[in-house]
Amino acid sequence: MSKIKILIADDHSLMRVGLKALFSHQPDMTVVGEATDGVSAVRLAGELDPDVVVMDLKMPNLDGADATRQILDASPDAKVIILTSYGSSDDLVRAVTNGARGAMIKSMPIEEIVDAVRKVHAGKEAFPPEVRQLVAETPNPATLTERQLEILHSATRGLTTEDIAKQLDISVSCVLKHFTTIFRKLDVTNRTEAISV
Repeated sequence: MSKIKILIADDHSLMRVGLKALFSHQPDMTVVGEATDGVSAVRLAGELDPDVVVMDLKMPNLDGADATRQILDASPDAKVIILTSYGSSDDLVRAVTNGARGAMIKSMPIEEIVDAVRKVHAGKEAFPPEVRQLVAETPNPATLTERQLEILHSATRGLTTEDIAKQLDISVSCVLKHFTTIFRKLDVTNRTEAISV
């Protein structure tokens, strides 16, 4: 059985050490890298291809919300879990809007943190009730990333998936994964509905 490859991104060394110890003691998890800021998180996510990125929300150079957007622009099938000290924050909502699949409050029991990684790796979402409520109460949470907007704009011009892939110099499967995320964010089921939103 292959292990869940985890990238930890947090500017506090104590937090990184603690998370690495926690994940390394799980039989189905391994830590493949550590980032100290958002810029290095984006770079390492591209280099190491982790299954799950555990991303601190507040980091220097590039915060967790923007780093999440950049990681998902480059790799739409990546899975990001936000780690935060705050139960409510505009930045947290922005990270979820940018595509984070889970959020963990740093004070959560360690079993819940490990469970969140497993859930997100399995394709599910992992949000505490207070985060779900916060996102639900925030107006217009369906913000698309730059890459998603490029793809949607190309679709409005009638380009096929193959044409969009060539134009943006990405694979066809990457375009399809972006469309899946666009549909989810806009709560639609196809391109025609997405274009008309």
